[in-house]
Amino acid sequence: MNNKIVIGSRGSRLAMIQAESVAREIKQVCPGIEIEIVKIVTEGDRNRSLSIDPTGDIGIFVKALEEALLNRSIDIAVHSLKDLPTILPQQLCLAAVTERLDPRDAMVACSPLADLYPGSKIGTGSLRRAAQLKHLRPDLVVCGIRGNVDSRLRRVSSGQLQGVIVAAAALLRLGLSGKITGYLPLESFLPAAGQGALAIEAREGDGRVEEIIGPINHLPTWRAITAERAFVHTVEGGCRAPIAALATEHGDIMQIQAMVSDREGDVIMRDTYQGPANLPQEAGEKLARRMLKAGAAGLIKDARCR
Repeated sequence: MNNKIVIGSRGSRLAMIQAESVAREIKQVCPGIEIEIVKIVTEGDRNRSLSIDPTGDIGIFVKALEEALLNRSIDIAVHSLKDLPTILPQQLCLAAVTERLDPRDAMVACSPLADLYPGSKIGTGSLRRAAQLKHLRPDLVVCGIRGNVDSRLRRVSSGQLQGVIVAAAALLRLGLSGKITGYLPLESFLPAAGQGALAIEAREGDGRVEEIIGPINHLPTWRAITAERAFVHTVEGGCRAPIAALATEHGDIMQIQAMVSDREGDVIMRDTYQGPANLPQEAGEKLARRMLKAGAAGLIKDARCR
């Protein structure tokens, strides 16, 4: 067996921390393996004008890594799972996921969300976050932003913005949990499907890689994200519409919560479904079909037309 594995990653500090964490997990199950991490520049890194929302320009942080997989210059690609489209190229697969960190969104702001004065400027590049924030606090001004986590936080410390919304897991991985002003409540602020987990993408049928990666797959997270991604796929979440989903296990029961909104957050639909934990795909699909029938299809259609 080839005793080396090459990991492809974006070159940002957060992406490298994520790739290194996967490398450590691989080392734990394969102590003698040699690991190389290759930095790859994606379209999302090159073109700062593109939407960073996974419901927007699909795969802007992913496609270059997938090309490297297909041309065999890397063996696996590590992504933030929320960035990974639900439909992958035919020759590639989601091989494993890491144990999920806190899936919630967090606010880094000059004061807690409830105490922000009307007209406060809050930065986010996500349609999902923007819609839920507008619905919860229509008196705030949502500003579109790009850039890495550090640059976003500087916009708060410099006074350009009164707050930014960031995935809590990103701040935890960067060692910046002390910057968190508050966690946004799940009852009114659901995360992107897969948020908090890392995706390991590989070539379909690559037995050597499957043997190495299989033992680090975190099964409870795998089941949860399977339900979430099934929901997004069924409601056609590749369109530019605010969509969120979060699945959790409670014994042998899988609960999935989901949200679909219009682009401005004027109309938000939420629903919850419970089913067997060992049938996560079914849970996501059933909730999606129920919400589509109840009116989510119209919200998505309207959002797609804008």
